[in-house]
Amino acid sequence: MKRDCTAPTTSTALCGSTLTACAMLAAIGALLAGGSVAAADVPSARPNVVVILVDDMGFSDLGCYGGEIPTPHLDALAANGLAFTRFYNAGRCCPTRASLLTGLYPHQAGVGHMTDDDGLPGYRGRLGDGCVTIAEALRDAGYFTCMAGKWHVGQNHGVAPWNRGFLRSLNPATGGFYQAGSPRYDLSLDGEAIAADDPRLPANWYSTDLWTEFGLTFIDEARAADKPFFLYLAHNAPHFPLQAPADEIERLRAAYADGWDALAARRFERQVAAGLFTGRETPGGRPAGVTAWHSLPEAERERFAHLMAVYAATVHLMDRSIGRLVDGLRERRVLDDTLILFLSDNGGNAESGPAGRTAGDPTKPDSSWFCGESWAWLENVPLRRFKHFTHEGGIATPLIAHWPNGISSRGERRHQPGHVIDILPTCLEVAGTRAPAKRDGRPAIPAQGRSLVAAFRDEPGDDRLLFWEHEGNAAVSRGDMKLVRLGRDGPWELYDLAADRTEHHDLAKDRPDRVRELATAWQQWAESVHAIPMPERLRKKAAHP
Repeated sequence: MKRDCTAPTTSTALCGSTLTACAMLAAIGALLAGGSVAAADVPSARPNVVVILVDDMGFSDLGCYGGEIPTPHLDALAANGLAFTRFYNAGRCCPTRASLLTGLYPHQAGVGHMTDDDGLPGYRGRLGDGCVTIAEALRDAGYFTCMAGKWHVGQNHGVAPWNRGFLRSLNPATGGFYQAGSPRYDLSLDGEAIAADDPRLPANWYSTDLWTEFGLTFIDEARAADKPFFLYLAHNAPHFPLQAPADEIERLRAAYADGWDALAARRFERQVAAGLFTGRETPGGRPAGVTAWHSLPEAERERFAHLMAVYAATVHLMDRSIGRLVDGLRERRVLDDTLILFLSDNGGNAESGPAGRTAGDPTKPDSSWFCGESWAWLENVPLRRFKHFTHEGGIATPLIAHWPNGISSRGERRHQPGHVIDILPTCLEVAGTRAPAKRDGRPAIPAQGRSLVAAFRDEPGDDRLLFWEHEGNAAVSRGDMKLVRLGRDGPWELYDLAADRTEHHDLAKDRPDRVRELATAWQQWAESVHAIPMPERLRKKAAHP
């Protein structure tokens, strides 16, 4: 076995509590049944798989993607694995989760928007009966399947982790940030609703830590059962309302005193130095509605610096929690034999506008803090637009792949285009299995993605078509050429991403034949996957992006 090569982490106290990670683990142990686990472990014939999805994190927030936020543990995974530069999500929470779990485009899975049921096939607000999830396929192949964190693909309609392939699960049905005392609270443990102050839960828990600790306990159950495991770890962080301990916020506050203009320039410089961009790109730049930092009154600069420090703290704590997971895998002697995939569900979130929102105390669970547009453009540097949109700032995500026994390269970039529909085929190829052709006796919809294992080996990509649609915003790409549209009635824009990743030089007028070709492909795709017809309420929304 190759040596474990990821840097160790340190244990720290939980938000609002003096509980250490070990104490939390002991509390969870009292909750969950299971036998003792041997100190040493023999690698499984099939590798374990951990998929980590975070919520509303921008393309450039991680240190290894140019950010100033301290993320040493994810940086270590990238340094000892791979970082993808052109990997894509579906631009919004629920659609990305549906695609990740099923290998289908969101509308094929029934979640073309959020969890409202609009009565149309692509907009039922829940995973359809014809979708096979990663968990269902791997459970049937002998894996111990478990998840901890956000679900948000139809639990309000009866579609939940425990009936879509997960043997163990701890999850909220929807989104938001969670800690003990949250006014909005709906945790379920294997389908059992549990209260925030349930004595089986650690006191003063913070969801970012809770998901990891339950995940490790589920992993211990898998090892006790002598099974390889699949863990889906779906963090709420850094989704609004942004909440973190006071000391973590204060420690990061000074980093944002120089403001978004200076920080954006520094991020781009680091990205170029790291090989993420060439330096010839034109960065997206400060949006028209965002004020130049030096023009803000001092009180506003202080408020905005505080706001971004809260966001940065949630990302830093998420990274620290992932460090605990990595430490746990190492201690159990399974890290080398585990594929870890890390990505975000959409780009930085501009909701709440340029002013952001700072209601209440961000160290308390009843607060409501949003970064807003003024910081969201920094989170996506150098890309254009945000969550909801299909320009690069809405759909581009970091993707880190770490697997010492399966990926021989260390610290390399992969520039092949990839899509969240590729996660399921990757997991199944690694596990040496295939998705079943039927689900509950009826034909299952075949996965649309392709395994990333060839990209792990740095084999060249091909010119397959990739597609997006959300709230009328649309895009299609083939190789380096991308056609993108703002809103249902917006004109098509054409970009050569090899030369213009930041989408500044529209080639639509110069290359009308390529526009027609890609627009026709998009229309055919949209009809085939039920992205159209669109519900009337979304048609109205799409007309005013």
